[in-house]
Amino acid sequence: MVQPSTEINPADTVWMLVASALVLLMTPALAFFYGGLVRAKNALNTMMMSVASLGIVGLVWALVAYSLAFATGSDAVGGIHHLILAGVDLSPKGTIPHLLFMAYQGTFAIVTAALISGAVVERMRFAPYLAFIGLWVIVVYAPTAHWVWGGGWLGRLGVLDYAGGTVVHVNAAAAAFAAALALRPRRDYGRQALLPHNVPYVLLGAALLWFGWFGFNAGSALAANSAAVLAFVNTFLAPATTLVVWMIIDLARTGRATAVGAATGIVVGLVAVTPAAGFVSPLGAIAIGALAAPASYFAILWRSRTSLDDALDVVAAHGIGGATGALLTGVFAQPAWGGASGLIAGNPRQVGLQLLGLAAVAVYSGVVTLGLVKVVNAVAQVRSDQRAEAVGLDITQHGEEAYTRGEGAVLVMPTATAGAGFVSSGEPVIPSMAKAAS
Repeated sequence: MVQPSTEINPADTVWMLVASALVLLMTPALAFFYGGLVRAKNALNTMMMSVASLGIVGLVWALVAYSLAFATGSDAVGGIHHLILAGVDLSPKGTIPHLLFMAYQGTFAIVTAALISGAVVERMRFAPYLAFIGLWVIVVYAPTAHWVWGGGWLGRLGVLDYAGGTVVHVNAAAAAFAAALALRPRRDYGRQALLPHNVPYVLLGAALLWFGWFGFNAGSALAANSAAVLAFVNTFLAPATTLVVWMIIDLARTGRATAVGAATGIVVGLVAVTPAAGFVSPLGAIAIGALAAPASYFAILWRSRTSLDDALDVVAAHGIGGATGALLTGVFAQPAWGGASGLIAGNPRQVGLQLLGLAAVAVYSGVVTLGLVKVVNAVAQVRSDQRAEAVGLDITQHGEEAYTRGEGAVLVMPTATAGAGFVSSGEPVIPSMAKAAS
C-alpha cells in the first residue's frame, strides 16, 4: 500500500511518469509477441485484441475499476468514492500525484486483460471479446488487486506480490484457462500443425516486453529510490538466466535452440521475477529465473499433448511462471533486501501465505471468468463459426488482411520446420507457445 504523504516529490513523479509510459508500451509489445505466434490469417485480429485493451480497459479502469481496487472499502473490494475519478486529483498519493498513481495502476489492468487473449485467439469474436474484457476488469481484476494491494484480506495476511505475479499473471492465466475451456478448441486443433507465421515479430515483442517490464517492476517502488534499483537489476538478471537455461534445455532435448523458445524463456523469466523483484537479492532473482525455466518449459510440453487449446500457452508461461515466482518469493524474500522474512530467512510460514494467495486468486478468477463468458455468450455469440475460422478472423472481424495479396505481394505460409518449433513429423519440440497438432 502507498504510505500517506503531504508532499509530492518531483524526482519520484518524473520516474513514475516514465514507468507508466514503459508499462503502457508492454501492451503493443504483447500484440507483436502474440501476433507473430498465430497464423497469418489471424495476425491482425490477435494484435487488435491487445490494442483494444488500451481503450476499453483504460476507460473502464478510470471510471469504475480503480475505485473498486484502491478506494477504502472492505477486505473483499474497494469502495465507490473514486467512481468517475471523484477525488482523484493532483494531491499527494504517497510522494506522487494521486492522478498519476491511478494512471500507473491502469496500465497494469490493461496488460493483464490483454494477456487472456492468448488463450482464445483464432476463434473468439471481437465484439463479445470487448464486452468480456471490460466486464472482467471490474468483476475479477479490481477485487483481486484490492485483496493484495488495496488494503484487502491477502495484503493484511502478509501475502507478498511486489509487481503482480499473483494479481496479474496467475490471475490472467486462470481466466485464460477458463475461457479456453468455455470456447472449446479451434476447428484445426489436433488435425494440423498450427504454426507461428512471423517469428521476428515474436522476438520484437519479447524485446519490447523486457524493455517495458523495467517500468512494471522498478516502477512498483512508486519512487526513485533503492527499491526501484533492486527491482530494476532483478528484472535484468532473472530473464537473462531463464533465457540461458531455456536454451540449454532445448539443446539437450532436441539439439536446437529456437528463436520462439528464446523469446518464450525471456517472458517466463520476467513473469517469474515479478512478484519477487523488490523483495529478494540479485542472486535470489537468478535462482528464481533458473528454476522457472524447467517449470514452464515442461508445462508447455505437457499441455501440447492434451486437449486444452490454450493457443499461446498463457497458463504454462504466465500461470506456471507466476506461481513459481510467487512461491519462491516466499523462499528467498529477505528483510535486508526490502521484503519480509522468507523460508531461507527462517520464516517457512511465508511459503504457506504465498500458496494461499495463489489459490485464492486462481480459483476466484477461474470460476468468475467461466461464468462471465457464459453471460456474454447469452447476449452475443462468443465463438466464431466454422466458416469464419477457415477464412480467418482478420477478414471476418475486421475486413482487413495483415499481408495484402496484390500484385507483387506474396503471402508465404509457414511449413513444419524445426526453426518454427516443430520437426517435419509435426512433433512439438517445445519452444513454440502454439500447439503442434499433428
